[in-house]
Amino acid sequence: MRNSALLLLFILFTTGSSYSETITQTLRGQVTDRQTLQPLPGANIIIPGTDPVIGVTSDTKGYFTLPGIPVGRVNLRVTFMGYREVFLSNINHISGRETVLHIEMEEYAITGQEVVVTADRNKAEAINPMTTVSARGFTVEETERFAGSRNDVARMASSYAGVVGNSDDRNDIVVRGNSPTGLLWRLEGIDIPSPNHWAAFGTSGGPVSMLNNTLLANSDFMSGAFPAEYGNATASVFDLRMRNGNNQNHEFLGQVGFNGFELGAEGPVASRYNGSYLVNARYSTMEVFDMIGIDFGTVGVPQYKDMSFKIHLPQTPAGSFSIFGLGGLSKIEMLDRYRDTEEVDYYSGEGFDLINSADMGVIGLNHIARLSPDAFFRSTLAVSHRNVRTDVDSLILPQMDPFRIYGNSFKENRISGNFSVNARIDSRNRTKAGLMVSNRMMQMVDSVYSHRFEQIIKLTDMDGNAWLLQPYAQWQHHLSNNLTLNAGFHFQYFMLNETSSFEPRLGIRYNFFPNQAISTGYGRHSQILPEHIYFSETFDGNTYHQPNKGLGMIKSDHFVLGYDWSLTSHTRIKMETYFQRLFNVPIDGNRENSYSMLNQGANFGVWAPDTLVNEGTGQNMGVELTIERFFHQGLYYLVTASLFESGYRASDGQWRSTAFNNNYIANALAGYEFNVGRSGRNTLDINMKTTWAGGQRYIPYRTVWDDENQLWDQQFIHSQAFSGQYRDYFRVDLSIGFRVNSGRFTQEWALEVTNLLNNQNIYNTRFNPETGDETYTYQLPMMIIPQWRIRF
Repeated sequence: MRNSALLLLFILFTTGSSYSETITQTLRGQVTDRQTLQPLPGANIIIPGTDPVIGVTSDTKGYFTLPGIPVGRVNLRVTFMGYREVFLSNINHISGRETVLHIEMEEYAITGQEVVVTADRNKAEAINPMTTVSARGFTVEETERFAGSRNDVARMASSYAGVVGNSDDRNDIVVRGNSPTGLLWRLEGIDIPSPNHWAAFGTSGGPVSMLNNTLLANSDFMSGAFPAEYGNATASVFDLRMRNGNNQNHEFLGQVGFNGFELGAEGPVASRYNGSYLVNARYSTMEVFDMIGIDFGTVGVPQYKDMSFKIHLPQTPAGSFSIFGLGGLSKIEMLDRYRDTEEVDYYSGEGFDLINSADMGVIGLNHIARLSPDAFFRSTLAVSHRNVRTDVDSLILPQMDPFRIYGNSFKENRISGNFSVNARIDSRNRTKAGLMVSNRMMQMVDSVYSHRFEQIIKLTDMDGNAWLLQPYAQWQHHLSNNLTLNAGFHFQYFMLNETSSFEPRLGIRYNFFPNQAISTGYGRHSQILPEHIYFSETFDGNTYHQPNKGLGMIKSDHFVLGYDWSLTSHTRIKMETYFQRLFNVPIDGNRENSYSMLNQGANFGVWAPDTLVNEGTGQNMGVELTIERFFHQGLYYLVTASLFESGYRASDGQWRSTAFNNNYIANALAGYEFNVGRSGRNTLDINMKTTWAGGQRYIPYRTVWDDENQLWDQQFIHSQAFSGQYRDYFRVDLSIGFRVNSGRFTQEWALEVTNLLNNQNIYNTRFNPETGDETYTYQLPMMIIPQWRIRF
């Protein structure tokens, strides 16, 4: 066995490297204006350091092609008269697919004036040019390179300053002490429901992401004071873009990993419109193995599948069109008879049968019409669907007969539109104004067994619709080439109960030295509540009432001050400090207690008392540090640290920590890529991540004896809510990847070891009513996740 393993290792490291011929692939793309999306004909694209120089000039539509470029890491320098130079470093150029780039250039505000700017664009700069603070762009490569990310953009973002991954079993993220429910997901310009399997209404995360990272283009993540075009979010924004398929050649992908079996394809379609298609499908690995009789010994086998696609037609007579879609199905049956009493189960409880299914899908149409050389109209129409169903049966001992205690069926069909006009007034001024609309058609029913009334009573019963209207406008003004002002407003109107919010936004950035800048931003942000909260019902024995239908939006004021210092073209230090004031927060309207909506959203549902009022408050404040070396000469590192305080006030009037007040978190990531073999065309990369964070908050309790049932019971001390805190969270992750370029094939093997040191991080406590003792249950132990991928 050992000899076989050594032989396999030898084959991997020598595959394709015993020959000295150079393997090449085409590198091509398009150069456009960053603001107007106009093609830039005549731009010069060269590969620096080549002798003779390899280069080309873009054609009348901004396209360029560099054939026969050796595989490996490639640098590009792009120049065009009147525009800032763009330098793209360490492009991952492989043999299994063409490298296709979309390069956006930014016009000088004032030509002839001294420009304080480095040649190498900040690789973490947001794609959206209207962002000023608390935003960064990210690449698909980062989702694969960062150890512990599992190809998931949300788990990747937990490495950024101010972001805490709430638990190992889900990808919810806590941003600057806010509830995960404050996160907005946007795909291709339209707001979408949570793109995660088993995502409940009101939550933003889940155990497994539906998003396939291989289909994403460079995208943005924002953690505060976002531009005016973003609304209905109080914590953070993922603005995701899908890449376009190859419009000249058909290419394919196959992948097998812990998350599933995947197949992907892309290629040209409707060639007269220069069109392309892109599609990917995935099926749960554990479900496939279960179908062929492999027993995992688990209480339930996760069953899920998902699919993503995009069809892009950029050159039709009516403008540019694209059709995109994302969808997934998930189900799990957790039956008590399969429960291992010695193992921790994160999703089910003792003495219960639970069946949960969740479906989500969105399909949309994008259209860009050119109004003039300096203006265009963008419209996006989308239809989305989500359906979550849960049935919980309590088991009557000893005969184990099921007895229904809870059930729900939440459905929402949504029609959404985002319509905007982008205009370049002159070299100093740019504007964007638009309107977002969505009609949410909902059918929501849930019920629970009431011991008081000895019958099943309804908690929610709703069949109707509600419109959300969101006009916005924003303006960017360059006072000079080094001083930029972004200003705008967002307005939100919810027709269900005629509540609204006017939200001014402002940001200023000043490059006071060639490599240093300060920035500041302010924004008011609001968010409607999870829809089922509005329709929760109370029952007095005869009549049902809906006391929450008139609730207003949660609101938050964000203040941010930042400093950015580029030490070199590939190394930077960034610091930000922030203050957030939350108000209009729903709290209990009947009783004085510690409940606040700010503590919800990090599990498989959002719970609330039957009657709420908008009288709660909260605040988050903190300071963040980022030290980052972008990938250069095979090495990268990222060190982030955050100190923060998150508190709130509920109906009892006490000020206390929120459930997400971890107080501090630090991450250290590093990785190195080695060239392997005599040809140097194969690579081996090693990546590590270390996370140290304050422990999760919990509500203390006292143990009391129940004479009637002759059992011990937990009596939670809600006056001390979230004053308890588990010990610090510590985890080390490791990933190793090996890439082989051979002919027109690229194969990749990866091995990720999550929680390398097998540290026992506390998940929660388990209470034994027979003895009154409690034991800790722990988050995920060391887990090895293999993956294989082929591109051709």
